[in-house]
Amino acid sequence: MSTFKVKGGTKLQGTIEPQGAKNEALQVISAVLLTPEKVIISNIPEIRDVVKLIDLLKFIGVKVEKLKHGKFSFHADKIDLNILETEEFAKLGGGLRGSIMIVGPLLSRFGKAFISKPGGDKIGRRRLDTHFFGFQKLGANFDYETKKGLFKVWADRLQGEYMLLDEASVTGTANIVMAASLAKGKTTIYNAACEPYVQQLCKMLNAMGANITGIGSNLLHIDGVEQLGGCEHRILPDMIEVGSFIGLAAMTKSEITIKNVAYNELGIIPEQFKRLGIKLERIGDDIHIPAQENYEIESFIDGSIMTIADAIWPGLTPDLLSVFLVVATQAKGSVLIHQKMFESRLFFVDKLIDMGAQIILCDPHRANVIGLDNKIKLRATTMTSPDIRAGVALLIAALSAEGTSTIHNIEQIDRGYEKIDERLNALGANIERVEGN
Repeated sequence: MSTFKVKGGTKLQGTIEPQGAKNEALQVISAVLLTPEKVIISNIPEIRDVVKLIDLLKFIGVKVEKLKHGKFSFHADKIDLNILETEEFAKLGGGLRGSIMIVGPLLSRFGKAFISKPGGDKIGRRRLDTHFFGFQKLGANFDYETKKGLFKVWADRLQGEYMLLDEASVTGTANIVMAASLAKGKTTIYNAACEPYVQQLCKMLNAMGANITGIGSNLLHIDGVEQLGGCEHRILPDMIEVGSFIGLAAMTKSEITIKNVAYNELGIIPEQFKRLGIKLERIGDDIHIPAQENYEIESFIDGSIMTIADAIWPGLTPDLLSVFLVVATQAKGSVLIHQKMFESRLFFVDKLIDMGAQIILCDPHRANVIGLDNKIKLRATTMTSPDIRAGVALLIAALSAEGTSTIHNIEQIDRGYEKIDERLNALGANIERVEGN
């Protein structure tokens, strides 16, 4: 288990560019299984979860060529379906939550797919019912072997159908869209997720020859086609990294410019940071955050305490709530952080309390943060990263704290942020990576 040694209290300065979006990468890379032709994808973040998915595709026969950093060619012309039933495949797939995304393409193109119960962050219950509900609506058979933790789906050919999803699941919507793209007839998905990741996937599929309309809305129509071809696709900048860097600048009183952020795809993220009193300016497609000694949380029009809550798009992505919570610890004023989607994502606040933050954990979903207004600095401590997003939030806290903090289990951070220590050190941070056994 590797560790970060973080010397805090230093102001950072300079420019930084966000990596490609992890959540989009897991979807569009899985989509290469839908065609026997070559697909080229650029701006791929070379982080642990994405590399694991690429290795999984290689294992089942996809020819992968790295053209340059972040740009890969995929050629899924010869897939060995027998490998899907091996223990090694089950082990590889079970170690990555994103492996669920290969099920829709395999089912649609080859008529069957197996996958072990995926792993991933321990942030509460993350059910997969929406994925398999959609496959069944398209005519697939479904079986779950409880003892092996193995999901199985199979069908001669999927048939288009109308469906109303019980939740606007991003990965569920993406998986069903990929499956429906080669189904016979028309599929209508109501209450579909409409995050930029899903929009990007749909645009890529259309470039491959799919017929998808309603992109950007929660009502998608997919007219199935006989086959899909190759294409070239570029992944959007990662909005979670953009938000993380905004929070980092505020917490460390730093002047930072974030380059090439695809501002129009950020939704309400910039405005939500402004509600915490953080100044930021859009310059073209960049975001400039000036150095601020203090920032004050707004209140609602009636004077009641500010609440920042996650919601389905175009609401605030839940992946940034950990960062908002940390940033609020040094603001002037109070804010209620309401994490609606996952019941374990706020459990890292005990580590912030150890650092001197004033936080009341009301229940698994809500935390009341009383800002210290930079009058009392957080103090260095030793902590363990529980998941990707809490991990980067703790890193931001450590960079703002007095003294040297130790963060264990940084493999969790590496799952979502590529060479984050090297990139932040280039801005003046002092982060030492200590490799574990």
